[in-house]
Amino acid sequence: MIMTRTLRLASLAIMLATLTACASNKPKGGETASAVAPVSTPTEPAAVATPLSTDGVASAGLATEPNEGKVDLPPELASRRVVYFAYDSDTLAPAELELVAAHGRFLTANPRIRLRLEGHTDERGTREYNIGLGERRAQAVRRAMALQGVADGNLATVSYGEEQPAVTGSDESSLSRNRRVELVYIAP
Repeated sequence: MIMTRTLRLASLAIMLATLTACASNKPKGGETASAVAPVSTPTEPAAVATPLSTDGVASAGLATEPNEGKVDLPPELASRRVVYFAYDSDTLAPAELELVAAHGRFLTANPRIRLRLEGHTDERGTREYNIGLGERRAQAVRRAMALQGVADGNLATVSYGEEQPAVTGSDESSLSRNRRVELVYIAP
């Protein structure tokens, strides 16, 4: 009886250690999170072979144009279709929340237009971690849009992780432009 209990506790400890090791797949690097001021819209991302999509949208053949089809956006929205994030964060900064709210109001007023939220990360961290972080960022924008009244069926998310950098380089300016969610409008 004591031996069985000891074996169970040992097995449980091994399982917990294994799960903890798997869950701590944090990015490499010793930088701390910092607020990043939004910068101008980055250049077009390069194509990637197989992005991860969690909402059933077939994303392998989707174009990466920021405005697929003909969607007439107001100038203040057309020039700002990128939401930026701090290092290793999926939390929207107040300035970014205002941008997401403006896009949400536009989508609510135009319910036939759809939007694809493309999550991206900088190059730090493992590929798996970055795919997850890009997805969490896209989902954070999706939740904020839902609070604006945007129908869930009008939103799709995809994570490219670190695979489609907006800019190359390993300095903080380059890395901060790669931590983003791009808002890609899709015409009806």
